[in-house]
Amino acid sequence: MPKGFDERVWEALKRIPKGRVATYKQIAVALGNPNAARAVGNACNRNRDSPRTPCHRVVKSDGSLGAYAKGLKKKAALLRSEGIRVKNKKVIEFDRKLFR
Repeated sequence: MPKGFDERVWEALKRIPKGRVATYKQIAVALGNPNAARAVGNACNRNRDSPRTPCHRVVKSDGSLGAYAKGLKKKAALLRSEGIRVKNKKVIEFDRKLFR
């Protein structure tokens, strides 16, 4: 049986290494639907296996944190625990931390 969109997003999240981030848009493109960045965010919001399925590693294309079901303070704390510096709700050295 084919996997639903949410399950495909969650599988993609598991490929983002610790200490790196990806964008909602990158994941949408990787799943073959470049216009589905908002749907990726919605799938992240429905993730019940966080932080094991690391939706906290997904950020906006400008490096800002975006949203997180458990709150931005928690998202920032999880990212910091993985060695990602965050200031003013934005990933510092975003280009260096971006997983490609």
